[in-house]
Amino acid sequence: MLLIKSLFDFSFKAAFAALFGILLLIAFALTAPMGSHEYYGFFRYDYLLFYALIIQACLLYLKLESWAEAKVIALFHLMAMVMEVFLTHPQIASWQYPQPAVFKILTVPLFAGFMYSAVGSFFARSLHLYRVSFENLPNFANMLSLAVLSYINFMSKFFIPDYRNLLFIWSMIIFWKTKIHFEVQQYKLKLPMLPILVILAFIIWVAENISTFYKIWLYPSQVDAWHMVGWGKLGSWYLLLLLSMVLVLKILGHRDITGYWVLK
Repeated sequence: MLLIKSLFDFSFKAAFAALFGILLLIAFALTAPMGSHEYYGFFRYDYLLFYALIIQACLLYLKLESWAEAKVIALFHLMAMVMEVFLTHPQIASWQYPQPAVFKILTVPLFAGFMYSAVGSFFARSLHLYRVSFENLPNFANMLSLAVLSYINFMSKFFIPDYRNLLFIWSMIIFWKTKIHFEVQQYKLKLPMLPILVILAFIIWVAENISTFYKIWLYPSQVDAWHMVGWGKLGSWYLLLLLSMVLVLKILGHRDITGYWVLK
């Protein structure tokens, strides 16, 4: 019975931590019939922006998210928008937003940054809900260097060779001994960090497939007919998770000289 309660508690907390992302996915499905039509001077992407702003305001008002967490998520949002503008430029066209919007920066509707914010929100909320701590966490200079180079690689690979394989190897080396400690009911659990990041990358890949199915954005090969996103995108999400995680851990917690990390 205790095991069932623990599984339920774990699942509930996971869903609660991912609340922002889950609410966005629901909105993607419900607004799909709007297509590219205009409603009262605004379009589907604009209403998704209003919706995301309301979610963010409610999380802060209900104290489900702290101002410190909101700041780090906002930073991630800003960095993501810069990357989006670059990668959706017509000369790059890694993907596209096929529907119109009033509120946008060049080719990117403003709501797009909130999809990345949902990832940062999940990390930040999970730390509190599961009372997370880390064992053998690499020093922040090492992690930040990895995160920054991962971010740069998303854009530099169009001009120089893609070095993501080196980033994967680097991450495996520095995080090989890192363990995540968390609490579920009366259990205190410890798991290796790398498999958890891979599982999270897979979950985001599933969410990406849902998003492209409802034409939130489309890759060039999906314009004529939708198909599942390739497995290669798992690597991109893995690196993006590392970037989000490093920002959250640096701002919201403290690492001692032994590599043990706890929330501030």
